[in-house]
Amino acid sequence: MDQAKCREQLGRLISDECTALNELSTLLDSEHSFLEANDVVSLEGATRERQRCVARIFRVDEERRALCLDLGRPVDLEGLENLIRWCDPKGTLTGRWAECSEAAARCRKLNDRNGALVAARLKHVQARLGTLIESRREAVTYGPRGAYGQASSGRVVVTEA
Repeated sequence: MDQAKCREQLGRLISDECTALNELSTLLDSEHSFLEANDVVSLEGATRERQRCVARIFRVDEERRALCLDLGRPVDLEGLENLIRWCDPKGTLTGRWAECSEAAARCRKLNDRNGALVAARLKHVQARLGTLIESRREAVTYGPRGAYGQASSGRVVVTEA
């Protein structure tokens, strides 16, 4: 593959990924609003859309990795940057790639924010459930006739032989 064809293909992939990441950012913002509002129905729809968007990002990433491998470059960041320098010596793709990296960092931040909200809500729900469960449990002790039963006096007697 020559440099021009590589630059064209890589430019399309970077553009596709940047578009998908910007869409994901919007979806993550919506998801956060639904989480705050406890809007479960809307949240389910947003979650499906988010998963579709993430799948698109993975497909683009796989295409980019395949391009790197086809041109003898490693599939890591260094390999990609090396490929960009080779196929785009004038640097026309570097600005778009930087935008894409910023969009990915923004998505990570938004996803972490949503995850923290979900974790806090889950902890709150678990604490409430724990309180409910504990209030319904009855204290069980070993009774004088050798059977388990409800404690009546609440006293614990220790004997030594």
